[in-house]
Amino acid sequence: MTNIAYIRVSTIDQNTDRQLDGMTFDKTFTDKLSGATTDRPQLLAMIDWARAGDVVHVHSIDRLARSMSDLLKIVADINAKGAHVKFHKESLTFTGDDSPMQKLMLNMMGSFAQFEREVMKERQREGIAKAKQKGVYKGRVKSVDDAAILALLASGKSVRAVAAELDINPSTVQRAKKNAA
Repeated sequence: MTNIAYIRVSTIDQNTDRQLDGMTFDKTFTDKLSGATTDRPQLLAMIDWARAGDVVHVHSIDRLARSMSDLLKIVADINAKGAHVKFHKESLTFTGDDSPMQKLMLNMMGSFAQFEREVMKERQREGIAKAKQKGVYKGRVKSVDDAAILALLASGKSVRAVAAELDINPSTVQRAKKNAA
């Protein structure tokens, strides 16, 4: 049996110290990415690493997933490997042989995590709208100049190749291309 820790914070600047503090584990996986998606390198590595009899320790449900469907899938994937998932803050453990009460608790707590994320996004949208009305919000500062993007496109590189080279999203390349037309 291996005790595995999964720790997640939303940004690189955030500190992971408070999660599973004072506990020791055989293997620790840490992501510094939003929980809004399951496309997290360390999450995927942790699920791949888990074996029958292992216990995956997570500080709280919202650290594993922010959407109900993602939470249920992640827990099911870990359980399918014969490993257990233990959420310390909620004092819940899921083995795959869970009782109806355990399933209810997972669904309820997962719903709260999803609700919290949706409320947070709604507040953010409202704040941005108010700032735009006041002329204070101008959007995010561009990390790459359109001229650099257009120069690479003009050299014959594809949208994806330009995005990869400049470490930007392909949609940013498409937008620069559209604005230049």
